[in-house]
Amino acid sequence: MAQKSKLFRVATEGATTDGRQIQKDWIKQMAANFDPKKYGARVWLEHMRGLYPDSTFRAYGDVTALEARTVEDGKLALFAQIEPLPDLVAMTKAKQKIYTSIEVTPKFADTGEAYLTGLAVTDSPASLGTEVLAFAAQKPEANPFAARKSHAEALFSEAIEATLEFEDTPADDTGLVAKFVASVKSVSELFNGKSKGDDARFSALLDALQQAGTAVAGQAEKHAALQADHDKLAKAFATLQTQHNDLVAKLGTTPEQQHSQRPPATGNSGRVMTDY
Repeated sequence: MAQKSKLFRVATEGATTDGRQIQKDWIKQMAANFDPKKYGARVWLEHMRGLYPDSTFRAYGDVTALEARTVEDGKLALFAQIEPLPDLVAMTKAKQKIYTSIEVTPKFADTGEAYLTGLAVTDSPASLGTEVLAFAAQKPEANPFAARKSHAEALFSEAIEATLEFEDTPADDTGLVAKFVASVKSVSELFNGKSKGDDARFSALLDALQQAGTAVAGQAEKHAALQADHDKLAKAFATLQTQHNDLVAKLGTTPEQQHSQRPPATGNSGRVMTDY
């Protein structure tokens, strides 16, 4: 059963580690453009990427969703949902690496828009704070984080404290329930006037009923299989019970046999002789 976090703030428009500013438009673009299937953003330790899978600086999870929200002072903030690996969950419970910093590419690939390419966890927010910001602004070529960037144009946001709360996501092998719920919602919207046309309404209703039928049929098949196994075991048990009862009855009516020893053979001398 996989775990996912609740949405939590990972960045706010403002300062970065190289003297630039995270623009409001970048946050809007990152939230709108993010797609793990297009380009996945992994969770890294201190923005460092290890070469080996057993390295301390291996990946610790994946970003699964982004959302832009207006926060205090009217600023726009970026909120993320992650799917952590067990090591990250353990670190969070131990109050380690409780700050996050995003990795953003302002002009990603050929889109010309900002994209989140990674997320880092850290315990040193000051290293991404005012001192480094001032240093990087004065000497950008000497930025201490330059070697950790996945791309020359990428930049890291100032680290902020994150409250990571994880919740289990139950597995749904068939997805029938989710499909049925979605179909019912679609039908409800249609009949509430959000979509017009009797054909569309009845088509959606038919589809919902088909989904429901499939779900019920699937459950019925599982129940039938279990019932068949139960009936088979019950029949075998009944056969064994009958055989046992018959054997007990037979042994109870069989008379006890009396056995006597053959008298010894004797010769003329009166001694016991054996037969030849």
